[in-house]
Amino acid sequence: MTDEVTQWEIVGTVERISEYYLALLLEDSINQYPFKIVNFHSDNGSEYINKIVVKLLNKIMISQTKSRPRKSNDNALAESKNGSIVRKNMGYVHIPRQFAPMINDFCKKYLNIYINYHRPCGFATIKVDKRGKEKKKYNTYLTPYEKFKTLIDCDQYLKPMITLEMLDSIAYSESDNDFARRMQKARGILFENFKSIPQEMISFTTFVSCSLLD
Repeated sequence: MTDEVTQWEIVGTVERISEYYLALLLEDSINQYPFKIVNFHSDNGSEYINKIVVKLLNKIMISQTKSRPRKSNDNALAESKNGSIVRKNMGYVHIPRQFAPMINDFCKKYLNIYINYHRPCGFATIKVDKRGKEKKKYNTYLTPYEKFKTLIDCDQYLKPMITLEMLDSIAYSESDNDFARRMQKARGILFENFKSIPQEMISFTTFVSCSLLD
């Protein structure tokens, strides 16, 4: 899940693509964001567009939008993160489905903290030429948390009981490189568990993507 303003991203896994599994993951992922979410945008899949998800979003007062048919760029930011974040850190090899809870635990403790507090993202400056064509230049690189702090009166967007001091303690308790090394060590331990499963017994863990507006 990727916020369109700050690129704050939450990665999670499900054992199956179904309403039941995704509804649980959606609620848990939204709770991991330190700021309030006002809109949930996804593709047209039935795993997102259903009564269970609508009921959940209504309960926490989040509106919902969906991508237009044959408009692949409507969810481009979230989809691009599949390659730059998910595949780069988790690889391309199929992962046994039964390890989804362990991967979620790794994401919460390490990956999501790393990509939001320690890994810079590129933010585009858009210029319009004489013909009206937009050109993007990526000359600003900030972590999602640093980008969030550039917003005017950013603390007004935080959820109740969450403060900038609390988030600072997460971001600056150790250096970017030190946390990255600790994450890589934990990932190595996680991946060791996958080697003991016979190939014929493997069913696959699924990563899902959607976008958010804060």
